[in-house]
Amino acid sequence: MPTTTWNRHHILSLADFTTAEYDTVLQTAASFQEVLSRRTKKVPTLQGQVVANLFFEPSTRTRSSFEIAAKRLSADTLNFAAATSSMTKGETILDTAKTYLAMGTDIMVVRHREAGVPNAIAAEMDRLGVKVSVLNAGDGQHEHPSQALLDLFTICTLIDPDHPRLELLKGKKIAIIGDILHSRVARSNIWSLIASGAEVHLAAPPTLLPKLFAEFILEESGIRSQDFVISSFPTPHSPNQQLFLHWQLEPALQNADFVMTLRLQKERMTAHLLPSLREYHQLFGITRTKLQLCKPNVKILHPGPVNRGVEISSELMDDPEFSLIQSQVTSGVAVRMALLYLLGSGKA
Repeated sequence: MPTTTWNRHHILSLADFTTAEYDTVLQTAASFQEVLSRRTKKVPTLQGQVVANLFFEPSTRTRSSFEIAAKRLSADTLNFAAATSSMTKGETILDTAKTYLAMGTDIMVVRHREAGVPNAIAAEMDRLGVKVSVLNAGDGQHEHPSQALLDLFTICTLIDPDHPRLELLKGKKIAIIGDILHSRVARSNIWSLIASGAEVHLAAPPTLLPKLFAEFILEESGIRSQDFVISSFPTPHSPNQQLFLHWQLEPALQNADFVMTLRLQKERMTAHLLPSLREYHQLFGITRTKLQLCKPNVKILHPGPVNRGVEISSELMDDPEFSLIQSQVTSGVAVRMALLYLLGSGKA
């Protein structure tokens, strides 16, 4: 395991992650990936600790990934489902969290459809003076730190399987395509990729990538205005520019090393933002033909679940020559083991 000291008590956002913290997560995840390749996949690292998965919103990959990660670390797990909980009787979110605290929970993994809920629970735990860590498993349109970290791990281990680290992405062109406006995954990925020194290109229709989104990113990340550009066509740029917005697909894909496609989050859309799914796929869907604009060894990522034939063609999604989607799912267990280990190792 890495010897770097870990001082972070909660993992709520990647906006303030340091390079050392990214590298610690990546190297710890690499250690656990080796553990997962063994015949005996369990280690006693968090034995005696309790991990509560408080998922107020439906989830398949993230919830299952955190559950198996906790069990691989020998922790006891508690799984919360809002539909069958006392919240149907009027119990508040904070009261629910304090109920799990009273059961001896050490780490709370929280997902909620409203932004800020994990932060509120973390603040309440801090106010109570307890040593409970909170890990944001996705909150509204805010962030999804563990997904961005597993995306980072998937890419870095592809480049250097033995020593994944943030600097491997410096100068790489990475395109993020799709419903960026509603995507917490995109926001977390923007933080990590900018920190790595990668060149990040966002592409979507204007309704899913408004200029105000760019201004928000600039304000939150501290990117200088001269390091940012909005364009519909390829434009010359300085070596310092890192973040680009495009309302057409082609300039984002041109010579890209990696392409991240995002799910159209129809459940979060409150207006008719697209004429049709067919038109979206025609203009922004990733196909084998469109990948010809990218570098020859380009790889595709998607956080899932995938709308086949909308964000990405079905045959491309299943093509191991290009698709890293299954690798992302596998990486998710190792990365979430790393996060739980880093939060829980100081509680023994």
